[in-house]
Amino acid sequence: MTVAFLLAALVVVLIPGTGVIYTLSQGVFRGRRAALIAAVGCTLGIVPHLLATLMGLAVVMHASALLFQTMKWLGIAYLLYMAWGLWRAGGQIAMTQPKSHSARRIIVDGVLLNLLNPKLTIFFLAFLPQFTPASHPHPLWHMTGLALTFMALTWAVFSVYGLLAASLRARVLSSPRLVRRIQRSFALAFAGFGLKLALTEQR
Repeated sequence: MTVAFLLAALVVVLIPGTGVIYTLSQGVFRGRRAALIAAVGCTLGIVPHLLATLMGLAVVMHASALLFQTMKWLGIAYLLYMAWGLWRAGGQIAMTQPKSHSARRIIVDGVLLNLLNPKLTIFFLAFLPQFTPASHPHPLWHMTGLALTFMALTWAVFSVYGLLAASLRARVLSSPRLVRRIQRSFALAFAGFGLKLALTEQR
């Protein structure tokens, strides 16, 4: 593992995507615990993509237009579902600390947001081999180490994002108008990511 990999992975994780937006929304509206749970869910959501890359399934997906399009449209539908749920709430959103059943729901939503994004599998297929020397005696184990490091960075960065959002919670909740605006901003962000995914073509 090199400094170059750590820096590259950190840059990738820091870029706001669906997982970051989801974690921020949980931190703002439901607090620190929900934000940390969301970070766990989003991190777990990249595990299947990493496993697909390590097992070579990413190559199959890259070659299969049907599989890619199926995952793509499922991902779009789920992003729009999340957007609509936030938009129609109209400022009335659960703002309590999550209990066991709602904690599971937060994790499931976080997992699905990343799981149903076929671009992640293609990304890892292109990303991980770049940092695995061709002469390495155990390339699979090396890439496994890289994948685990990427997961740890994902959880850590998302947790920081979520905790920062949670620190603003009291200020946000003091203004119903601000709650509504932020809620709808998150809804538009999810819809925007759905549109971006819709315009993504398999390469």
